[in-house]
Amino acid sequence: MKKKIIAIILGCITAFGVLSGCGQGVETSSTSSENTNNELVFVNYRDIRDLNPHLYAGEMYAQSMLYDTLVSITDDGYEGCLAESWTISEDGRIYTFKIREGVTFSDGAVCDANAILANFNAIIENKERHTWLEMMNLLVGVSAPDENTFVIELSEPYYPMLTELGCIRPFAMISPNCMINGSTKDGVNGYIGTGPYVLTDFVTDEYAVFERNENYWGELPAIEKITVKVIPDNQTRIMALESGEIDLIFGKNMLDADAISQYVDSEKFSVSLSEPTSTRHIVLNTTNDILSDTTVRQALQYATNRQAISDGIFYGLEEPADTLYAKTVPYCDVELTPYEYNADTAAQMLDEAGWTMGSDGIRQKDGKKLELELLYNSDSVTEKTIAEYLQSEYLKLGISINIHGEEEQSYRDSMKAGNFDMVFNICWGMPYDPQSSLAAMRAPVYGDYAAQLGLADKAEIDAAITEILTTTDETERQELYSFVLTRLHEDAVYIPLTYECNKALYTSDLQGVHFGTDQYDVPFADMYFQ
Repeated sequence: MKKKIIAIILGCITAFGVLSGCGQGVETSSTSSENTNNELVFVNYRDIRDLNPHLYAGEMYAQSMLYDTLVSITDDGYEGCLAESWTISEDGRIYTFKIREGVTFSDGAVCDANAILANFNAIIENKERHTWLEMMNLLVGVSAPDENTFVIELSEPYYPMLTELGCIRPFAMISPNCMINGSTKDGVNGYIGTGPYVLTDFVTDEYAVFERNENYWGELPAIEKITVKVIPDNQTRIMALESGEIDLIFGKNMLDADAISQYVDSEKFSVSLSEPTSTRHIVLNTTNDILSDTTVRQALQYATNRQAISDGIFYGLEEPADTLYAKTVPYCDVELTPYEYNADTAAQMLDEAGWTMGSDGIRQKDGKKLELELLYNSDSVTEKTIAEYLQSEYLKLGISINIHGEEEQSYRDSMKAGNFDMVFNICWGMPYDPQSSLAAMRAPVYGDYAAQLGLADKAEIDAAITEILTTTDETERQELYSFVLTRLHEDAVYIPLTYECNKALYTSDLQGVHFGTDQYDVPFADMYFQ
């Protein structure tokens, strides 16, 4: 029966690219779903928060509804957004954008090259906050030679440049009237953009209302009003959908596999799943005395039953992950030999590494027990469930795992500081993978840097990543990616678990629901009621 359910669900998968325009995204809703084909009620687990597009506290779906970027990222490549077209100098260092004429912010201010320059100057003022994007490290300067032309100059060529400019933040444009003394780093006095929707009302932790921007420069969305309700609890969200209070639940963390499986055969509701967006994995700290041994790290790989996790926890909706990035991620279709689950192989490798079984069932070496701490985000029920399963399975092999949860900010701080033996993490996802997440491994952005410090080839890996980002030779770039991904795989720093996918559950009369190229976007501008 389970296989039948999975097959049906996979048959429902929709993974279309962005269909039109840019600045799309949002989620939530607040009134009754008895709409007149022009109102959508959406739900999110938390408030919209600070929607300053140059910072990182706000909900990205909401920022995408309000603001536009210079370019849009689609399945077919890059398309013009606020920039109608662009040219790149022969040496790959200078990008010249022709700014779309006739575009205004929803407060009436003109969105010309001077407004774009004001936004970039505000972003650059807070440069240290954005150096996780390598483009900021290579930036020489920006200028607006005239009101229709905007120029970015880099110190070196940088192939992910357009991808980073097309991400929801921080390179989205806000009305200069919302800046405080020309700055945004300490806050803004309004959330005014050029996107398809405007924010008209919100009550913290209750709801937010977005209405169609009637002066939008692109094609007007069919849905005129989107109300986003805040419902933190998964089951309560499902009940709200059942009762007709909301129309759409969208997001990889908004629905669990059990809930999805119950609606596959429903006529009243539709289910959609995306292709893999990111990879759940466990990061191993190579500076730990036990985990500094590659053989031990590889033994843990063989000791991990990914198929059991996929089937038992995710109903098969998240496929077992063989590698750090799915083969569908650009440049990541690399031939790597998976660490197939084999408890006997894991036990043999631990024996060879000198870890012998003790009388208490825990392996030991030189008087030290094989004990490790596994850190997880206590806000994630899924991570706790996986941690408890692995704790039980590893113990059968004589590996003692102490699991420990911390609330999200503390968990992230511990990762960044390297205060962990093993820690749950998730790849950044599209469109940030693989270039941005790999680039961030070279500095203490998350836990990757600290975890890799014990690798003998750390410097070599970092140098290859740097070269990846600046080479203009496509063949060389792929070879460098293959080298880095192979080294990380053979070094066994990461234990891939499953490939996450984006999920949507919605009333069947809602059409145009699909997944964009950014996993955090909700393409509301493409949706309509039948």
